[in-house]
Amino acid sequence: MVTDDRYCIDVLTQISAAGRALQEVALGLLDDHVRGCVTDAARTDPAQAEEKFAEFSDTLRRALRL
Repeated sequence: MVTDDRYCIDVLTQISAAGRALQEVALGLLDDHVRGCVTDAARTDPAQAEEKFAEFSDTLRRALRL
């Protein structure tokens, strides 16, 4: 778009939309991870569950940039 000399605001709008789309994909993956991996570990192996919860917490912190 930039090389096609498109209007700056149109380019910024597309960049913003792409960022939001990627955030939605990331949230979906995180949701699947919690519902699958973390929940399964919590049901079957307490030590692995603790590891999965820590992994989830770290991932959430990175996603939220805390």
